[in-house]
Amino acid sequence: MTKMDKRVLLRGAVLTAAAMLGTGAWAEPDPIRIGMTVSSAGNYALASQSGVRGVEIWVDEINAAGGLKFNGEKREVELVKRDDRSDKQMVARVYEDLIVSEDVDLLMAPFGSTLSAAAATTAERLDKFLVIWSAASDALYDQGFENIVSATQMPVSRMPLASMDLAARKGVKSVAIVSVDEPFPSGLAEGARALAEERGIEVVMQETYPKGAKDFSLLLQKARASGAELFYPTSYEGDLISMVRQMRQMNVSFPMTFMVYASTPQFQEIGSDGDYIYSHTNFHPTINWEITDGMDRDRFLAAYERLFPDVSYEPDFQTVLAYGAGVLAGEIIENANNLEADALKASAMELSDQRTVLAGPYAIDETGKQLKMPFPVVQLQPGGGMETVWPPEVAVAEPVYPIPVWDER
Repeated sequence: MTKMDKRVLLRGAVLTAAAMLGTGAWAEPDPIRIGMTVSSAGNYALASQSGVRGVEIWVDEINAAGGLKFNGEKREVELVKRDDRSDKQMVARVYEDLIVSEDVDLLMAPFGSTLSAAAATTAERLDKFLVIWSAASDALYDQGFENIVSATQMPVSRMPLASMDLAARKGVKSVAIVSVDEPFPSGLAEGARALAEERGIEVVMQETYPKGAKDFSLLLQKARASGAELFYPTSYEGDLISMVRQMRQMNVSFPMTFMVYASTPQFQEIGSDGDYIYSHTNFHPTINWEITDGMDRDRFLAAYERLFPDVSYEPDFQTVLAYGAGVLAGEIIENANNLEADALKASAMELSDQRTVLAGPYAIDETGKQLKMPFPVVQLQPGGGMETVWPPEVAVAEPVYPIPVWDER
């Protein structure tokens, strides 16, 4: 007997007992419980907390409408959150507890490929469905997991596509690629290398550095000595902020610098040091998809302001990715009308290429890898802020290239 069957029998027994007692009582349907972890500290804290706010917006939206449609009734959603402290060992333990002790019906992944891989291993072992919102490492989807779906994050191997297309269009001939030694940044670096070479851009340097590094001066000196026209570090916000500050201190400049997280509010807080840096995002006033499910941009922003009036940061692309993953999780549940992992995966496949959320169009392959959700290129331009500069279909400003050297700004 499945867990769902037991719940149905239990609810029936409660109703029968109430009728026999003449109370006329009607038991409220159980909420659909969704478990996930959030990083309170560590490398992933900023991105993780930005993401969970997106999930919370979806939960609020669904519950305000009475819940998800399931077995002929509406069931509210309950989000069960736990801390993972950016620790993959803790992720494995906490996700097991969410499944075994908290009896959650579905899992939302933690932030990033490193933590999501640990969560996926646990979900697979205990036969629970996992919806991913931020893990783009191609290697994760090559491991044969049957119970995972990347709802909104495109694969890392294709993520640098738009930026390399722009670099080639501007005549860039060489690139220096630097990454922290973790799955997502390393995968992004490999994707950048392959896409650069396809476009005739020579990779004159490709190096990794260990997690926790604070001094990037040797890497910056080596990148400058390589003569690279494009500097392409693939790391998280904290490292990238440190790199930019050290670049200014060392007077290191490149005609083009692309930093994947330079579009986030946290990065932009560094002020003019971030000027001219290229990045990408899927959340910008000029990026508007024909949405089939969930809120549009204006309603989403209003909900964010209402639910998080005291949060220092505005929503970023991670908030939007997680919100879109929540919307799609709800669609998957309603379409399946079932909470077993295999039924949910079949439902996710059935909805592939049939839905578009705020983050973009949804489509997956059999491994659960996301095939769409493109990231247009933006640039932090003095006086204009973050401007979309590529591709031409959504560009609203010309890219500033080459980037002015520090003493000419």
